[in-house]
Amino acid sequence: MTPDIEILVMLFAAAALAGWVDVIAGGGGLLTIPALLLAGLPPAAAVATNKLQGSAGTLSSSVYFIRHGSVDLYAIRYLLFMAFAGSLAGSWLLLRVDAEELVIYLPILLIAVGVYFLFSPNVSDEDRPAKVGLALFAALCCPLLGFYDGFFGPGTGSFMLLAFVGLTGFSLAKATAHTKVLNFSSNIASLSYFMFFGDIYWSIGAVMIVGQMLGAISASRMVIHKGRSLIRPVVVCVCFIMSANLIYTRIF
Repeated sequence: MTPDIEILVMLFAAAALAGWVDVIAGGGGLLTIPALLLAGLPPAAAVATNKLQGSAGTLSSSVYFIRHGSVDLYAIRYLLFMAFAGSLAGSWLLLRVDAEELVIYLPILLIAVGVYFLFSPNVSDEDRPAKVGLALFAALCCPLLGFYDGFFGPGTGSFMLLAFVGLTGFSLAKATAHTKVLNFSSNIASLSYFMFFGDIYWSIGAVMIVGQMLGAISASRMVIHKGRSLIRPVVVCVCFIMSANLIYTRIF
C-alpha cells in the first residue's frame, strides 16, 4: 500500500497529537487507530501498525523520564515483566477472537477515570501512603493492564495512570512517568508478537513514528515542569471527549 502524500501528512499529524496526548492522559490509540482505518488499512493491520508507532512514542517518553530521574527501572523491574507477559497473552488472544464488543464498555470506563481525576483528593503533586506495595501491584494489576493493552489497547495509558495514582500513592507527575515506562513494556511485547504473526504497514508506521516521537518528547518535558496543573485537566478532558466520541460513533 502506497498512500498519497495527503494521507501521510494526516497520519503524521494524528500521530504527533496522539503522542502528546498519550504521554499526559493516555488514549492516543483512540486517535491513531481511526486515522489508520480512514487511510484504508484493514482493522488487524491498523492495530498492528498502531502498536509500531505507539511503541516509538512510549520509548521516547520513557527514555526522557528515566534520564531525568523520574523512574528507577530496577525498582519496577517486576512490574515491567508482568506487564510484558500479560500483553503477550492479550496479543495472542486478539488474533483468535473478536475484540470489537469491548468498544461498548470503553466509554463507561473512560468516564469513570475522568470523574476520578476530576473529584478525587488523592490526585496531587505529592506522594501519599501506598494502598498496595509494588510487589502486589506487579502481581495483580500489571498482568491485567498488560493483557488489556495487548488484547484491545485504547485507553491503556489512562487506566495505568489511574492504577498508579489510586493504589501506589504516587504523585501525578511520578505516576505519569511510570505509566509511560510500563506502557512501553506492554507495547513492545504486543509489537513483538505482531511482527511475527500480524500485518504491519512499515512505511506508514515509519512516518507516524516521527510524529509520535515529536509529540511524546514535547509532552514529557511539560509533565516534568508543570505536573498536576497540566496533567489533571488534560486527563479529564481527554476521557470525556473520547467517551463522547465513542458513544456518538456507536450510535450513528
